[in-house]
Parts: sequence; C-alpha cells; structure tokens
Amino acid sequence: MIRSLVLLAVLVLTAGITGSAAAATAHPGDPAVGRIMVYTCHGCHGIPGYRNAYPNYPVPKIAGQHYQYLVTALNEYRSGDRAHPTMRTQAESLSEADIANIAAYLSSLKK
Repeated sequence: MIRSLVLLAVLVLTAGITGSAAAATAHPGDPAVGRIMVYTCHGCHGIPGYRNAYPNYPVPKIAGQHYQYLVTALNEYRSGDRAHPTMRTQAESLSEADIANIAAYLSSLKK
C-alpha cells in the first residue's frame, strides 16, 4: 500500500514537472498569422548584410531570434523604452496578440 502511494506521488510530481516544462517552452501566438504580419519587417531586416542605407547602422537579424527577446523588444519600442523612431511607429500599431504572433513566427525560423 505504501509502495503504491509512493509510486503514485512520484508519477504525479513527474507529470507536474513535465507539464510545467512544456508550458514554459510553449509560446502564445500563432506563427501562421505572424508570417503574414512580418512583411513590413523585411524592408529593413531583410536587407542583405543587415545594414541600413541612411543613417548607416547595422540592422539586427530577427529571424530565429528568441521568442521572449522579440516580445520584450517590441514592447519596449512601443512604450518608448527603446529609442528608434521607425521601430516605435511600427510597434505602436501592434496589439499584444500581434506581438505574440510575430514573435512566434520569427522565433520559429532558422538563423
């Protein structure tokens, strides 16, 4: 009886840990919707060599970037915590769901 209870407790704990790990790696957002939304991103982030023409600065590669980094960056551009006028304008037009969808799609790509 005690052995059965111990085994049951181990199974419940293992299931809880596995479920928590799966939930931690699952990202909200729909990559299929995000794929449609990122067409404007390619205007700068799709430039070969990832450099802007004027002013001349490197444009970060966003394909394959971590989901949470993308969400954080877009929220910081939207709030003004990151200063870049073009990115702020783009991010201000996005809802939380839009940001989640874009981040889900971009993070699904290979670097």
